[in-house]
Amino acid sequence: MAQTTQDSRPGQMIFDRLAKKNDQLFWGGVAMAIVGGLALLFPFGATLAIALMAGWLLILAGGVTIADAFTLEGTGPFFGALLIGLLKLALGVYLLRHPDVSMVLLTLLLAAVFVMDGAAQLVLAFELRPVDGWGWMLLSGIVAIVVGVLLAAELQAMSLVTLGILLGVSFLASGLARVVLSRRLSAWASGK
Repeated sequence: MAQTTQDSRPGQMIFDRLAKKNDQLFWGGVAMAIVGGLALLFPFGATLAIALMAGWLLILAGGVTIADAFTLEGTGPFFGALLIGLLKLALGVYLLRHPDVSMVLLTLLLAAVFVMDGAAQLVLAFELRPVDGWGWMLLSGIVAIVVGVLLAAELQAMSLVTLGILLGVSFLASGLARVVLSRRLSAWASGK
């Protein structure tokens, strides 16, 4: 009969991979916590920055799509590609000129992203479950899901400041969970 060793416990493969990238996990967590703290300090600025970035990205994507359309010049798809590029460009300009509209649309998108991110963090937490510190990842996943649900549920009554605050809370929780997990990995590796 095979003997159970410490290295065959559940989640060991994920734990070993994370241990190899411990510094990256730690500094990524620090960066995420700083971003979350900044979003909490400047919630309206965080919301506005996200809305403006979406507008600029659409303008860039529109320009690239228009340029690519001319590689199709003389063929049937040319006008379709050109039209799509012009629509992206126009939408980007509109979002930059009317960031309030883009904030509502981005709020819905962010709600979905946070719920999916939270679900992924929950899966990771349960994979790491026997490891000390797994509860922090579980808490981070729960916070992300709650933020996503709050974003979706309170869309009509939400102020522009609320979105920035919820983003900050989620980013801060995610960053702190990564930092704590990284420190637990360090303690485990030194006691191995």
